[in-house]
Amino acid sequence: MKLRLDVEEMNDGFFEETRLLGITGATKNYQFCILLNNKLGFNFRLNPEIEIVLKRKGRSYYFSVYQYKEPNTNLIHYLYQNQFDGEYLLPEFKHMDFLWLMKHEMVDEEKCNWIKQIVRNMHGVQMVVELTNEQIKNKGNMVF
Repeated sequence: MKLRLDVEEMNDGFFEETRLLGITGATKNYQFCILLNNKLGFNFRLNPEIEIVLKRKGRSYYFSVYQYKEPNTNLIHYLYQNQFDGEYLLPEFKHMDFLWLMKHEMVDEEKCNWIKQIVRNMHGVQMVVELTNEQIKNKGNMVF
C-alpha cells in the first residue's frame, strides 16, 4: 500500500483562517519592518528559521520572513520578502515587494482595513491590496 501526501490539501490548510496583503514599496525589508513597528506598535523581527529557500535554474534564492506575534492572542503576522536577485517567491505577484500573511486567528474587516490604511500612508509605499487564496498560484512557496 502506497501513501501519498496531498501537497495541495496541505497548502490549503496552511492558508486557513488567514488574510494576505500584497505591498508595493521602494523600501528595503529591514527598513520597512522598522517603519511598521513604529507606525503600528508591532515588533516584527527577522526569523531565520523560517526563511524560504527556492531552488531554480541551478541555484538557490533566499526569501526573508519577518514575524510578529500579537500578545494575548494566537495571531501571528508574517512579512515575506517577495523578490531576491531577480526571482520571485510568488511570480504571479511580481509587482509586489512584500507579502503580509496574518495567520492562526481570523482578522476582522475593521482591523485589516486599519492595517491597510496605515501601511498605505507610510513613506515609500505605493500600493496595498488584499489578495485572495484563489489568486495565489504558488501557495507552496510560502509554506514553511
